[in-house]
Amino acid sequence: MTQLSSPRQSPLKPILLRDLTPHEFSAITEPYRRQLQAHCYRMLGTVQDAEDLVQETLLRAWQRRATYAGRASVRAWLYKIATNLCLDTLEKSKRRTLPSARQKAATLDDPIPPDVNEPIWLEPFPDILLAPEETMPEARFSVRESISLAFLVLLQQLPPRQRAVLLLRDVLDWQASEVAELLELTVPAVKSLLFRARQTLTTQTHVVAVEEVSTAQPDETTRALLNRYTTVWEKADIDGLVVLLKEDATFSMPPIPSWYQGRNTIGGLVAKTIFGGNAQGRWRLQPTRANGQLAFGVYKVDEQDGLYHAYGIQVIKVEGMLIADITTFRITTLFPSFNLPIILSA
Repeated sequence: MTQLSSPRQSPLKPILLRDLTPHEFSAITEPYRRQLQAHCYRMLGTVQDAEDLVQETLLRAWQRRATYAGRASVRAWLYKIATNLCLDTLEKSKRRTLPSARQKAATLDDPIPPDVNEPIWLEPFPDILLAPEETMPEARFSVRESISLAFLVLLQQLPPRQRAVLLLRDVLDWQASEVAELLELTVPAVKSLLFRARQTLTTQTHVVAVEEVSTAQPDETTRALLNRYTTVWEKADIDGLVVLLKEDATFSMPPIPSWYQGRNTIGGLVAKTIFGGNAQGRWRLQPTRANGQLAFGVYKVDEQDGLYHAYGIQVIKVEGMLIADITTFRITTLFPSFNLPIILSA
């Protein structure tokens, strides 16, 4: 386990930073790329925008290296650039969420609504992009717990500055004075923002429970469940899927805005949609991990070429050896981020 350094530790002398070659500068800043990407993802709720902002952060750091005063660590300096870029971006973007936090559950009698393709949906975050496990003994939320979908849903309800303060204080364990310097606020202002952010999260935990996530490999029982689940999809076995679900399981497929609850409701939905007709062999699943949870790359066969094409990243939640939630993000552009191919052979 790696202990994160304080933002004020190990500052580099300004002249050293100013005089570095591009290769030397990259050697110092690149180790923070994954940390910064996870931070930007928590702020924005989107992997693709987070990647872009980390690139912009490192570019601006290089362009402004002569202004680095050495009062804080290089890491803190990079976080300041990244956080301010996120805040600027959030001024022009909509809040991201999941269908279950946006509206009440749909029924089988409700028509399936059209896709909402506006940038309002959370995106899944590949576990392979997380930095090595880090311990923050005083932090309220562990680094990995704070990447869970449940936490992200709550986090996106906060105004941007409250969001930034909460992440810096309760995830990264920065001091109030350090956060104040980064955001150019007073310490009382930081404490006020943090109080309001914590209050909002406390009042909203009845809507979405923040769960502890694990990086451990599935045990034998869980692997057996996942194998059965994969087989169910490949055979389009409706009854087999229903058996694997909790009584109050939930199901959603953003950008479709509706979501469904209850194993029988979900069974009825898939029977007339994704498993409808002659669906055996229609789907293939490739295991992966997202947001500290079990996940799959979902592929759908193209009847013309017989190949399986990327369809979406599916994140599942397991409780008591049953499936509690299935969320399929139909974003094929994320497959490379998960090291998943776009096309599978038959």
